[in-house]
Amino acid sequence: MSAPASTASLANKFLGAGLAGLAVTALGLFVSPAQHVALSYLVGVAYWVAISVGMLLLILIHHLTDAGWSTVIRRQYEHGISAFKWLFVLFLPLLISAWVKPGLVWPWMDLGHTIHGGHTVGADPLYLKKAGFLNLNMFTGMTLGFFAVWTGLAWLLRKASFSQDQDGDAKWTFMNRRTAAGGIVLTALSLTFAAIYWMKSLEYHWFSTMYGVWFFANCVRGGLAFAVFITCWLYARGDYKGIFNTGHFHALVALAFAFVVFWGYVTFSQYFLIWNANVPEETFWYNIRESGDWWYVGMLILFGHFFVPFLAWLYYPFKSNRKPAAIISGWVAFIILVDLCYNVLPALKDAHDEPLPFLSINLLWVLTSVIGVGGVCVWSYLRSLPTAKLIPIRDPRIVESLTHHDATAPEPGAASAH
Repeated sequence: MSAPASTASLANKFLGAGLAGLAVTALGLFVSPAQHVALSYLVGVAYWVAISVGMLLLILIHHLTDAGWSTVIRRQYEHGISAFKWLFVLFLPLLISAWVKPGLVWPWMDLGHTIHGGHTVGADPLYLKKAGFLNLNMFTGMTLGFFAVWTGLAWLLRKASFSQDQDGDAKWTFMNRRTAAGGIVLTALSLTFAAIYWMKSLEYHWFSTMYGVWFFANCVRGGLAFAVFITCWLYARGDYKGIFNTGHFHALVALAFAFVVFWGYVTFSQYFLIWNANVPEETFWYNIRESGDWWYVGMLILFGHFFVPFLAWLYYPFKSNRKPAAIISGWVAFIILVDLCYNVLPALKDAHDEPLPFLSINLLWVLTSVIGVGGVCVWSYLRSLPTAKLIPIRDPRIVESLTHHDATAPEPGAASAH
């Protein structure tokens, strides 16, 4: 099925913006040190991986819980996860750099890299204890495995869902449920190891048992934030009118609100356990982020990631009305990016082994990377959008989903999916 002219034109614009962003990021190699640009690019890739993994998780949870209300939203997640194959291509420069110039992004890959105290990575007892896990071959194999899991699950889930639109056979529902049963375990493990390999290992001395759960929380929060954007856009365009009502929207935002609390719990637990234990191999990570302008970034994350959306979404109209919910979701999406910067960029050190300031030209490369990778991801979504029905019209629970409503603010009217 060919894309409507309007959707095709919009997709091409996003692709153009994405390619421009990637080109500017590449030009940054002539302005800033290669390591600075590479770590900024890592932030951009990790940001869009988190959003795509979040959408994948929401599909898996939908099937595992046999949810009814979210059936009309699920198709948009399915279009969103079409980006995994492109995210793999966009991650390849980082993977290639690891082989061509070990230590450029991840210092532990260069055994001769000098660490604090004048020692080298190869002579560091803490690295030697982790060398079976932190080595280039393992890193490469695991990274290929992450994308294989995500891309494979995306293909299986999309194929079954789209096929059901054609024949209405319930076997596709059961197939997706079985896929979700194993897929949720594989996705949980892969996102955890991806967070550890790509971000946590930048400062490999650090220990945290909560890191994978922190990344999981940001993945789902990012997926939900973009689900709010997509549903608002489709409703404004007229596609969702009479289909996606206030009840659906309130349930979607209420789920996002729940993950605000979950993120707060996970982040507080990580900080409290490390502060309480007071082990140098753990505390140093926060110590370097509580000096200079990184302290203000930490405060921004604390209040912006939790208190702002938490207090705002306590107010019912901000959960049920599209404009305020979209604004708050936009804020959440922005803070997730800041959170990733907070986790990655302090790995860049100056001559005194102090983290480089947050406010630097590196933020420009983060911005161009987010635009570059994001443009490709949105292009992938828009290219997939017209290839299937707006909603899974023959899903066994579609009638239940269409009649889901909020008794306090019903929206009358009906329209057929196209």
